Amino acid sequence: MDYMKLAADATIDGMKKGFGGPFGATLVKDGEVIVSVSNTMMRDTDPSAHAEMVAIREACKKLGRIDLSDCEIYATCEPCPMCMGAILWAGIPKVYYSNTREDAAKHGFSDKHLREYLDGRNETHVEMIQRNDCPACDNLWQEFEQLQVEK
Repeated sequence: MDYMKLAADATIDGMKKGFGGPFGATLVKDGEVIVSVSNTMMRDTDPSAHAEMVAIREACKKLGRIDLSDCEIYATCEPCPMCMGAILWAGIPKVYYSNTREDAAKHGFSDKHLREYLDGRNETHVEMIQRNDCPACDNLWQEFEQLQVEK
């Protein structure tokens, strides 16, 4: 089965429906297609609804777990840093992709600012302020540990 073609077909379908841009992904487990999706940024008004993110979310729901270490993903374009973060969190060990980040950038979909921020070359400032005066937050780790013991 051509998993990349499935991703491309989902992409075209999503673009025709106005879901988002030219990005799609197919998530496969043991040769079985779990999901094949387009990105849904425009439909969902959600900047995090990249195809890989949508595929991971839907696959996790379908499989009833967050560990996708026995899966692989086929993406129509090289995953951005956000998507790579989700791929790593899900434990997906193999990513196949077709178009590159440079291809995407040529068409107005550049993630260069993100990559440069992460490697320290982009000095965009996001003010990060740690609050140490939140007792309700201070106990969250203890609550978590207690709930784990009770399970």
